[in-house]
Amino acid sequence: MRFLWAFLVGGLICVIGQVLIDKTRLTPAKILVGYVITGVVLGAFGVYDRLVDFAGSGARVPLSGFGNLLAAGTREAVTEQGLLGAFSGPLTAGAAGVMAAVLAGLVVSFFTKPKPR
Repeated sequence: MRFLWAFLVGGLICVIGQVLIDKTRLTPAKILVGYVITGVVLGAFGVYDRLVDFAGSGARVPLSGFGNLLAAGTREAVTEQGLLGAFSGPLTAGAAGVMAAVLAGLVVSFFTKPKPR
């Protein structure tokens, strides 16, 4: 049942993004930034954590989950370090995921050939 809820919640998040692309004049970049900001705001109020508990990876994998991760890292670092934690917390919390994405991009670049425009 957990897989079904993860699929449905993750799919709903993607459907919302697709509807925004199709029905509004927002660019995909603005929609992605909106997802991150939404994750930060919902994470700051503790709402997104309940969604992650319910849907698991269906809520954690999309960009709104990355925003929640940044908010959680900031909360934890501010608790431990005070105001300085507001600057170092998001960087520490998201470092592993960003590094994995950069390394995956590097590995893929070794096996593909760029096409001129």
